[in-house]
Amino acid sequence: MENLSDRLNRLSPSATLAMSQRSSELKAQGVDVINLSVGEPDFNTPDHIKEAAKQAIDENFSKYSPVPGYPALKNAIVAKLKNENGLDYAPSQILCSNGAKQSVCNTIMAIINAGDEVIIPAPYWVSYPQMVKLADGEPVIVEATIEQDFKITPEQLEAAITPKTRALILCSPSNPTGSVYSLEELEGLKNVLLRHERVIVIADEIYEHINYVGSHASMASFPDIKDRVVIINGVSKAYAMTGWRIGFIAAPEWIVKGCNKLQGQYTSGPCSVSQKAAEAAYTGSQDCVEQMRQAFERRKNLIVKLAKDIPGFEVREPKGAFYLFPKCSYYFGKKDGDRVINNSTDFAMYLLEVGHVATVGGDAFGSPECFRMSYATSDENIVEAMRRIKETVARLK
Repeated sequence: MENLSDRLNRLSPSATLAMSQRSSELKAQGVDVINLSVGEPDFNTPDHIKEAAKQAIDENFSKYSPVPGYPALKNAIVAKLKNENGLDYAPSQILCSNGAKQSVCNTIMAIINAGDEVIIPAPYWVSYPQMVKLADGEPVIVEATIEQDFKITPEQLEAAITPKTRALILCSPSNPTGSVYSLEELEGLKNVLLRHERVIVIADEIYEHINYVGSHASMASFPDIKDRVVIINGVSKAYAMTGWRIGFIAAPEWIVKGCNKLQGQYTSGPCSVSQKAAEAAYTGSQDCVEQMRQAFERRKNLIVKLAKDIPGFEVREPKGAFYLFPKCSYYFGKKDGDRVINNSTDFAMYLLEVGHVATVGGDAFGSPECFRMSYATSDENIVEAMRRIKETVARLK
């Protein structure tokens, strides 16, 4: 009797991880695959952060930490929010978790009841709808097209809200599109939300520092809605610390208490050594963040230029993060021998198996006419990958 729970059977496997696995299988067979499917910086964690971790080990930071994180880390996050974002939070409004992914899931599990609706703009990060399903909630997908730069309008938000709406998940800068909401655009959405007091905003700001428009705008910067905003952030993208697994929420205290209760029962506090490394990331020099941002911006300019040179692609220039999300539906219905491209998943698999470039089909992100490429890799890899893609799609007739 191999019966998994209904809860688990409702979930889809992660498409980004599935693509990565297929890519690894080909590599194991000796195929030279360029991997543009993974959403993590290719840089090493900066040395001063690694040194802090080594020191933490030597100083025996090897015991359980408090469930919401060490006070020193929470204080560093409070200072970061004040200095970088102009936002006032108390340490009691901060909870640290095992990555921003857990922070999002904690929040959803803490506020969503069975049948509650959560508005998720598409394209979306693959895990948002699945987390809502895990909480017995109903994902309500609102499509933001490439023509509107993948951002929803206040009119779309208003039309999607019902008496069952409990939350809106907003990711800016966005995974998978790289789109960034301006302060004015956020204000338009905020004015709609003011009319619907039950709706919580889950603001995923993990790509905050990988930004090409000069400044990051946060929904929490509006005083009249701040008590309904949960900021999600962490060290993984800005400091090249994906494997250290430290994320946090900054939120109204009642939500933090709820997430603390939940986390206390199923993971407890995050890794002690990682917390000391994260503290050093927030309190030390920020030069490394800007150096990596500049490298990402250079790569963004490079991949956009090369992608625009590929026939059939429609390309919007990203304003943040490290993803390009071109429209590839021009190739749907085209063939290479017996192989037919029916959708973006087919297209991504074709690029992998024939062109030896790993990407991710847009179906997984709720945008089936596009596909995602991560340019968190070297300039040389980008140039070669785009050469292969251009050569491969030319075979489709």
